[in-house]
Amino acid sequence: MSDTGTTSPGTTRPARRGGGPADPVKTLMHSHRELCERAVDPLEIAAGLEAHGVTDRAAARFRHRDVFSLAEELYARVPRATDSGPDTTVATAPHPARASDPRAGWALRTLLPGAVCAAALLALRYAGGTGAGIRLAIGAAGAVALAVALTIALRRGPLRVEGHTARVSRLWVCWLLAYTLYGDGLPRVLHAGTGDGRRATSPLTEAATPLVALAFAVVPAAWCAHLLSVQARRRLTDSRGLAEFASRTRPVLLALFALYAGALTALALLAELVLGGGPGSGHLAPTVALGSLLLLARLLTVHGFPKAAATGLVTACAVEAVALALATAGRVPGFESAAAPVRALVDAGGAGAVPVLACGAAALGLLIHAAVTLSRASAHT
Repeated sequence: MSDTGTTSPGTTRPARRGGGPADPVKTLMHSHRELCERAVDPLEIAAGLEAHGVTDRAAARFRHRDVFSLAEELYARVPRATDSGPDTTVATAPHPARASDPRAGWALRTLLPGAVCAAALLALRYAGGTGAGIRLAIGAAGAVALAVALTIALRRGPLRVEGHTARVSRLWVCWLLAYTLYGDGLPRVLHAGTGDGRRATSPLTEAATPLVALAFAVVPAAWCAHLLSVQARRRLTDSRGLAEFASRTRPVLLALFALYAGALTALALLAELVLGGGPGSGHLAPTVALGSLLLLARLLTVHGFPKAAATGLVTACAVEAVALALATAGRVPGFESAAAPVRALVDAGGAGAVPVLACGAAALGLLIHAAVTLSRASAHT
């Protein structure tokens, strides 16, 4: 009679005939012990394993049909610091997505940038008949107040970024916003001395209305980010594999992006109707393109992909900078042909054609990247 006696619970299983370990999960458990000990539920372990390159196909080597099933065994077998005994229920801390401020708190804070920006623009308009020094002081105070309001709005809630990973992108965001204010001067640079009577729109009037729309767009951006986290967490619970999670999360991301783009379009139209310029002022498309780029860059940064976000922002800034450089070079005798591509683009689509091309192309690239990276379970831990 062969030696096949029963083993007591907790004893090591006999070795397989192939000579490999009888318990293949044990090696994985030791190599990822810290992850398993800190996890608040099996879903955290599944996301961590995916981040370390463990796929559903790799899970088959550990005798599991997918990573989620493997994570459940790891969670059950690795004791955590909060365990007080074998029969004690583990007291888990709330998930970071749930540990943020109450919705009312961050929802109200996201209204601050829009309110401050609108108040600053109205103050500038009422001071239109005063001296340039007073208008400059009001504009500077409004810019500082807007920066403070944005900091307050983004410090907590679904758009919050851990650590200081967003600092590197602030310079590029400032460039893009500055171009929104002063980009209407590009036709004047291109057509200087040619008899073209175009005039740059003053940043104290219609040119500032896109900033109001973008400032108020922090509200839908925060809600879309919040809904993405909630829906991704729900699909983590319902899915039985990484591929299934990705296929169920990607449409949610695209739908929320479309929802934000629609909300930003409505805000831009409303700002132009109320503050001046009207729907035909040419600010709508550049505003939507820039807002879409900023949302995608922020989402990628929030979920742990700051380099991709910075690349998209730098690309848009570079295109706008090259356009300005070519337009300026075209004014130098003998180099008029350098500005020909930019002149053709501006003549065809107006001054807004440059930011639409720059921000639109960068946003499209980030959207494709986000559709891949933000559909991973590891992006939502």
